[in-house]
Amino acid sequence: MNKGKTIFSQIMDYAPKHIFDQLVTEHKGNYRFRTFSCWDQFLSLAFAQLTYRESLRDIETCLRSNSEKLYHMGIKGNISRTNLSRANETRDWKIFARFANYLIQEALSIYAKDDEIYKELDNSLYALDSTTIDLCLTLFPWAKFRKNKSAIKMHTLLDIRSSIPTFIYLTSGKVHDVNILDLIPLETSAIYIIDKGYIDFERLFKLNNNNVYFVTRAKKNLADRRIYSHDVSKFENLKYDQTVKLTGLKTSTLYPEQIRKIKFVDKELNKELIFLTNNFSLSADMVAKLYKERWKIELFFKWIKQHLRIKSFYGTSENAVKIQIYTAISVYVLIAIIKKKLKVEKTLYTILQILSINIFSKTYINQLLNKNYYINANYQSANQLFLFDF
Repeated sequence: MNKGKTIFSQIMDYAPKHIFDQLVTEHKGNYRFRTFSCWDQFLSLAFAQLTYRESLRDIETCLRSNSEKLYHMGIKGNISRTNLSRANETRDWKIFARFANYLIQEALSIYAKDDEIYKELDNSLYALDSTTIDLCLTLFPWAKFRKNKSAIKMHTLLDIRSSIPTFIYLTSGKVHDVNILDLIPLETSAIYIIDKGYIDFERLFKLNNNNVYFVTRAKKNLADRRIYSHDVSKFENLKYDQTVKLTGLKTSTLYPEQIRKIKFVDKELNKELIFLTNNFSLSADMVAKLYKERWKIELFFKWIKQHLRIKSFYGTSENAVKIQIYTAISVYVLIAIIKKKLKVEKTLYTILQILSINIFSKTYINQLLNKNYYINANYQSANQLFLFDF
């Protein structure tokens, strides 16, 4: 048995502290804090994510009740609700955002070595979408969404091959999704899969001019003229694959080049879907399959909302909310890194469940996560009474 490090400190060994310290120095994160460092804050909030703490008081109570183990967890500062609240309100959220981005890049490099999805494609595959987190208008007036409601949006670009977010941008609920097309990092020859809420032909034409591909769904009022029809007879679920030009008064000017239009029939849902793309080399069937991969970003949003603390917040300021969300993303990515490095077959949800109830244990994390349980079918308890004696 490991006599030294707790499970929590073993998890944090995968978070490069020297990188975090560099970011703290750049943003003066420890300025006017003597007894509660920025690293202490990150560890406390990561502990809250891993063990599902509900409030700052909850974090304080749990950590103080295990005060003799805090040093072995790497927490050296004075844990108190006041210190946590003040740190969340005053420390720059960009420290936590940049650290999350560093972990994301590390995770992407690890998962890229073991890519099993669409090996026949050389293109990078990304899905762009957002999720809305509802807030109380009285407590979060800075995030006004509607007349009597506040909300923030988490805009996310997800790498489909690894299910790791590569870009995360937080805004108030009022910001329209399509504006994020101006902010996402563009990679040459990459394929960006977006829903019809992102359709803005001026922006889509900019993507086309930057040598990147998009796959999206057409709106019902799309005006176009067919230039050429491609053979789809070998595809059972496809009605047509056309090269078209937009004929709308504005759209024909905003997107003057030809675009590809594909009609797909989803027999399971009894629904017809029309896709638009600027990629003319992919098969029509592959375009439909790629759009179906959008469900991975929906699963990502569902997962983090269910299993991490981003629906209720420890502070009400914009700074505190962003710190909590970026810490949650860091924890998600850390678990993904551990899963890959230790070659754990269990799901991220199962790994989180195991870690949450063993957080103070001093078992080796590899042994804990890769433990196999076997039940002997012939085993009978000595205390078991027999109903019939043969």
